[in-house]
Amino acid sequence: MKVFVILTDGCEEIEAVSPIDILRRAGIDVTTVSITKKKQVKGSHDIIIEADAMFEECDFKKGDMLVIPGGPGTSSYGIHKELIGLLTDYFNKGKWIASICAAPTILGKLGLLKGKKAICYPGMECDLEGAAVEYDSKVVVDGNLITSKGPGTAVDFSLKIVECLLGNDAVKTLKEKMVIG
Repeated sequence: MKVFVILTDGCEEIEAVSPIDILRRAGIDVTTVSITKKKQVKGSHDIIIEADAMFEECDFKKGDMLVIPGGPGTSSYGIHKELIGLLTDYFNKGKWIASICAAPTILGKLGLLKGKKAICYPGMECDLEGAAVEYDSKVVVDGNLITSKGPGTAVDFSLKIVECLLGNDAVKTLKEKMVIG
């Protein structure tokens, strides 16, 4: 399995680092990707994260999933034309897209949530265009899309990604090793 975590300035750090950490613990090949003009991105709480690669350096054809963290920097995803094309391509090919917090709104604006169940950061649900909003859910899976609410659901989001890619046994093992409930 190959997963790309897309990073930008202003991304919510816990929503980026939780999937990176948990997926790597599960043995999934994760590449962090900057869509800015430099490998170092500055998160919404001034934490610097160094990406493994720049967007233009990656061979996304080899990927199984894109992970899009949310946060105040989410608007950067929506204006990155190559990323928009990539999201649409992954969706149309049935490849996984996982987004959290404000990031599912990008999928909504692209029309990818029409007829799908989804969730996002509270108060932004009107931007999940065409979606059946699951207000009471922390994480929602519908087809090849995984969406989640925000910083407080980042670990649940990450574990759901592992479940979708590797199954329940992998999640059970991870929870034991990470001392989760």
